[in-house]
Amino acid sequence: MTDTNTIPAIRSEIDKLDNELISLLAKRKSLTRQVVEVKDAAHSSVRDISREEQLLRERISEGRSHGLDPQFVTSIFHEVIAEGVRTQQDYLQEKLNGAPLLGSATSVAFQGIEGSFCHLAGRSFLSSKSSPNTKGGEPSFVGYPTHLEAVRAVESGACDYAVLPIENTTSGGINEVYDLLLNSRVSIVGEEKVSTKPCLLGSAGAALSHLERVYATPLSVSECGAFLASLPECRIEFVADSAIGAKRARQSGSKTEAAIASVESAEMFGLAVLKRDIASHDESFTRFIVIAKQPRKVDQRIPSKTAIVMHTLNKPGALVEALSVFRDHGINLTKLESRPVPGNSWEEMFYVDFVGNLESERAKAAIAELTKLVRFIKVLGCFPACDVEPTLVDTTEAEAASSQADSPSCSVEVREPAAPKAAPGKDKGYKLVTREYKESNTVIDVGGVKIGDGNFLVIAGPCSVESRDQIMSCAREARNHGAKILRGGVFKPRTSPYSFQGMGYEGLDLLVEAGRSVGMPVITEVMTTEDVERVAEKADIIQIGARNMQNFSLLKAVGQIRRPVMLKRGMSSSIEEVLQATEYILAGGNQQVFLCERGIRTFETATRGTLDISAVPVLKKRTHLPVFIDPSHAAGVRDLVAPLALAAKAVGADGIIVEFHPEPEKALSDGPQALRFPQFEKLMEDLRKIQVS
Repeated sequence: MTDTNTIPAIRSEIDKLDNELISLLAKRKSLTRQVVEVKDAAHSSVRDISREEQLLRERISEGRSHGLDPQFVTSIFHEVIAEGVRTQQDYLQEKLNGAPLLGSATSVAFQGIEGSFCHLAGRSFLSSKSSPNTKGGEPSFVGYPTHLEAVRAVESGACDYAVLPIENTTSGGINEVYDLLLNSRVSIVGEEKVSTKPCLLGSAGAALSHLERVYATPLSVSECGAFLASLPECRIEFVADSAIGAKRARQSGSKTEAAIASVESAEMFGLAVLKRDIASHDESFTRFIVIAKQPRKVDQRIPSKTAIVMHTLNKPGALVEALSVFRDHGINLTKLESRPVPGNSWEEMFYVDFVGNLESERAKAAIAELTKLVRFIKVLGCFPACDVEPTLVDTTEAEAASSQADSPSCSVEVREPAAPKAAPGKDKGYKLVTREYKESNTVIDVGGVKIGDGNFLVIAGPCSVESRDQIMSCAREARNHGAKILRGGVFKPRTSPYSFQGMGYEGLDLLVEAGRSVGMPVITEVMTTEDVERVAEKADIIQIGARNMQNFSLLKAVGQIRRPVMLKRGMSSSIEEVLQATEYILAGGNQQVFLCERGIRTFETATRGTLDISAVPVLKKRTHLPVFIDPSHAAGVRDLVAPLALAAKAVGADGIIVEFHPEPEKALSDGPQALRFPQFEKLMEDLRKIQVS
């Protein structure tokens, strides 16, 4: 073995490449700043979506030629584009306000000590805010015992900014901070969303079973309740800040004490990470706001938010009247939080965040009208939105375009269904599902994937999750060939009690892991009311199977969750009964429902079920909800699946849900109807050739 083939030598080459990447990224950022200077002079928009789409397609294509996974290339350039957008926005903000947000001697107040989540959020927010012309290095961070003292430091001029937590995905709004905003003379100038990912920190070698005390903030206890419940003999000691808890655990030196804090705190205080990611929910975020003594203007080319607080009149319908102002001016609300009015029993103040620039004519008109309707109104600030919406392209689009250029297109005309002349009436047992109730088509957004927006969507995957390798390979196959949602059963309703019943919650974890690994939402079936909440915590879409279409307790349960629901038609159910069952879900409050025709039971035995293809135009005429077809269960035989799937698109369905398996002969459930990988790939190619007008 030569020296060039040793691990140190190879790593040295990797290090060189990494340094080159950093140098190139810095050069790209410099060019981006030149671009925005030209855009600003021409009064052009910050973003050119068509340019971003073209860039992504070209980079994906170039990546394919080098054997790089499209998802990997896409994720990298989403971050590159987002950084470019932020660079341009920072330039415009600096020019509009006459100075960068981060100056030569900027000081930032926060509650706690270094290593706290507030401190980390402040560092993250300010990391890219300095101007190339700014000298003086990093900002100084000043810790205070309370949020109140941090705010007072800004009011007095002792600090330029303060970082405050405003809401958490688990515990909701942080009331103390809302009250401080109302009673302080400060303005919100920015926001930062941080994935908190709390961990359990302690002395190296400490065992969870031997812990007697855990230091944690009230917010951490709320976030990590399920994990803490697994330590029933352990006492919780509240601390004002997570880093303080880590510091105490370090000072004690005891293997019986631990703290809930960040990984950065572990490194800062020399602690071991005893367990990572202990939050009850996989994705735990805290939104922080940055406040200053004076407001900063926001360039109207930058996506922004405005925060206000209002005290409505004490009369029936006062809140509805106030909120209608936003509706009438076409303004989208992103936050509505109520707080009691001190000294006025049973009266509420309302904190509102809405999308829009305070200087826009639309926002000015809305605020002016709102002022006439409320007792009190205060603008808390206008600030750039922290999220940069990613530009989405189909990784199979270029491939599909080239294949369509070589093949004649099949154009199928589907006429727009006319609205029914007569209302269904109360005796039908439903109203919310009808087009009389809602004329426009319902569109369901699942992590950026839109169901029912006019595009034909494919949900694909195995009938059952059987192993990690199986579901991972299926996820890659689904993603690489254009499916948008990954399916996989973890609870299986089987005719025989001796058949495979699914892997349960272990299978759910594998399904979610597979979906996240390829950037796809996941759908799975629930069979009992007891499973609804727990499955809904992780799965993106809940499926109600044909056997449970009239399980009214189950329908009521999914009507109370926030996850979209796919309701399958029962094997012997009429369309009227499908709509009545759907009404149960909508009446419970959940409006995110789409229907699925999967074949009904008739005298015919040639197929597993008889696909009622006419159900699609009938349902599209009667309801505003999206309609899918399940060709796999209708056929029961894999060779018949593709023709039925093509018919589904031709007849105007919003999508299909189809099954495939790496080795159908070894499948633990419904192997005969599962497509092989090459069959699935051919089906996806054929579906792209059908153009429905």
